[in-house]
Amino acid sequence: MTEPAIVLIGPMGAGKTSIGKRVAKQLGLRFADSDAAVVRAHGPIDRIFAEYGEPHFRELERAAVAEALRAGGVVALGGGAVLHPQTQRDLADHRVVLLTVSPHNVAARIRGGKRPLLADGDAIARWHEIYAARRPVYERLADVVFDTSTGPLQDVADALAAWLAGTAAAGPAGDTPATDSATTHPGETP
Repeated sequence: MTEPAIVLIGPMGAGKTSIGKRVAKQLGLRFADSDAAVVRAHGPIDRIFAEYGEPHFRELERAAVAEALRAGGVVALGGGAVLHPQTQRDLADHRVVLLTVSPHNVAARIRGGKRPLLADGDAIARWHEIYAARRPVYERLADVVFDTSTGPLQDVADALAAWLAGTAAAGPAGDTPATDSATTHPGETP
């Protein structure tokens, strides 16, 4: 394995891809997005869900995640990727960053998108339901939490890059507590 990857996890609309690209550029690392990898190899996610169902998508996603983790760099995972038990085990070898966002702030980010899990009914209510179910997994896996609800995403990317620089100087992930005001630790309310 190469250096441990920097893995961004969190709910739909938290900014994992946007922030991941910025952090990768700042640090001169490769960037991978598990959802984008699935789309490149297999087509649109909403079509995969419609034709083959969520379990099939999750297996395709698992393969994309495994490949991205092996390659290292900055990796943005789809919101549900952490549900796979093998992915949870694999993440123990990497630096895991949970990005959170409030339901109020996520509304504009997910409106009109092609997210199959939000296609039916009230998208915000469904988003909140999915996030509430996944939150314990996110928090258990995360080394640090950054909230993306307010302020420019670039500010979050800058704070994340600073945290990563601190953990690289200190050793393995988690050895140095984050001190930036944009950061909380798993279990705290962002």
